Amino acid sequence: MALHRETTRNFCIIAHIDHGKSTLADRLLEQTGTLKGKQMQEQVLDSMDLERERGITIKSHPIRMDYDSPRQGHHTLNLIDTPGHVDFHYEVSRSLAACEGALLVVDAVQGVQAQTINNLYLAVEHDLTIIPVINKIDLPAARVDYVMEQFIDLIGCDPDEVLQVSAKTGAGVEQLLEAIIDQVPAPTGDDTLPPRGLIFDCIFDPYVGAVAYVRLFQGTINKGDKIRLFGNEKQFEVGEIGWFRMDRIAQKSLGAGEVGYIATGAKDVRDVRVGDTVTLVDNPCDGPLPGYAEAKPMVFSGMYPTENDQYDDLFDALQKLQMNDASLTWEKETSAALGFGFRCGFLGLLHMEIIQERLEREYNLNLIATLPNVEYEILLKDGSLQLCENPALLPDVKYIDEIREPIVRAAVITPKEYVGAVIKISLERRGVQTKMEYLDTERVNIEFDLPLNELVVDYYDKLKSVTKGYASLDYEYIRNQADDLVRLDILINGDMVDAMTCIVHRDNAYNWGLKLCQKLKELIPRQMFVVAIQAAVGTRVLARTTVKAFRKNVTAKCYGGDISRKRKLLEKQKEGKKRMKQVGSVEIPQEAFLAVLKVER
Repeated sequence: MALHRETTRNFCIIAHIDHGKSTLADRLLEQTGTLKGKQMQEQVLDSMDLERERGITIKSHPIRMDYDSPRQGHHTLNLIDTPGHVDFHYEVSRSLAACEGALLVVDAVQGVQAQTINNLYLAVEHDLTIIPVINKIDLPAARVDYVMEQFIDLIGCDPDEVLQVSAKTGAGVEQLLEAIIDQVPAPTGDDTLPPRGLIFDCIFDPYVGAVAYVRLFQGTINKGDKIRLFGNEKQFEVGEIGWFRMDRIAQKSLGAGEVGYIATGAKDVRDVRVGDTVTLVDNPCDGPLPGYAEAKPMVFSGMYPTENDQYDDLFDALQKLQMNDASLTWEKETSAALGFGFRCGFLGLLHMEIIQERLEREYNLNLIATLPNVEYEILLKDGSLQLCENPALLPDVKYIDEIREPIVRAAVITPKEYVGAVIKISLERRGVQTKMEYLDTERVNIEFDLPLNELVVDYYDKLKSVTKGYASLDYEYIRNQADDLVRLDILINGDMVDAMTCIVHRDNAYNWGLKLCQKLKELIPRQMFVVAIQAAVGTRVLARTTVKAFRKNVTAKCYGGDISRKRKLLEKQKEGKKRMKQVGSVEIPQEAFLAVLKVER
């Protein structure tokens, strides 16, 4: 086993979205002969259609490659794939903790982006060997020398250490494989010590239960052993153990330094948590690996079926999705306007978009999602602390001492000509600039402390718009902070529409309320009576618009005669409309709820 460890390399690929990470993985699989011609397809490790369409990795897929190096003989290479988006920051950090080296891939056209830097810092924190790689050198617009200078400034390497590849054509991939063998250290570990392994991902298999993806740091785990998890003290029997090709390849055991899977038989993926440490019941190690944290949802939104009879289908779909995605949380809720639905918690806005799209595509559902919001800390006057993720459930203002909102550190990398526009939209969203540095003569890195609530609604779209798509964004949660926040209610004919309630800063409440009222006026159909649309904070109405009633000309049949006769008919009509308003209810169309998401801040 010790000899086997000397020829093993565990590495990952880190890159910004769309810098060619999945395509490079394809070429590595092809070059090592792991996949033959018929098995090969574009982005082979991205198993979902959604991943291929968007060009992002959502669910990581580790794979084991056997490579016969012309210079150094047979080696086993374990590629631990990582998600590429900021929402999956914790999963990326756990995947990095399972490796000894990382390929830092940068697009030769776009250069270093915000997530490149963030993932690099993560890799350095885990003390990984960094191999810098410039991808897409075959493109006519490639700026290899420019990106080379960025690498030298960023990680202080020599120009000859930077590898140049084209994941599309396969140029430079063989040299890359040799560099992995040369530079990434072999894993260490003792097979005779009590087992200690890191769970870096988990999926649900209907036949064998929750399957943990594990990197073993010491000891040996065999099929049939009783294992224990440190995070929740749960125990399971190893039903199957082995390593990965495209499918799972069963083995008798896993040893120190190896990457593989353990079929636990757990009926719920939430019992086997990412970042947890696995050991044996009879021969436990002395403590867990550092860095474990429970995945915490940051963005919340209500999901409602457009047809009431799809409620049970949505319930089943959420249960099935949660089996493979423990970071998705949900609970039942009821809205007076939208009926029965679920309040769902997501890691971020992209995670929310992906879950909604998967629900609609894979389970054939039509959904309305309410305005995304974040979790607030409410300090009550009696000194107790309450968490609130649904604005409609905010306690009465007379009981509240202060409302604290989550603040994130947002890093924006932008071409220098858009610096003014980036600062302007960030300050408009209550951002505080904390740092600004020139990465080179063309691009600037600006950091802001921003309320997460301002960021999740439309900040990213606005940023891409003002920078013509050139800016990149990365963010991480830093603290909760008190501010002058209020609950903005939308009232239609005096009835509160709970699905449109939101928490905003007091200074922005009037503008936001007025725009919402004006938008709703366009979308709510006219009735036989006047419909009042109001935006209010507490009992104070800030803005109002009115949808005029249909009018029947009841005086048409009066030709000539006394004016009092006409007045009598008009008074009778007025009484009828008043009575109609008391018993009539306003149907709010689906477009009105979707419009709330698109209102310009």
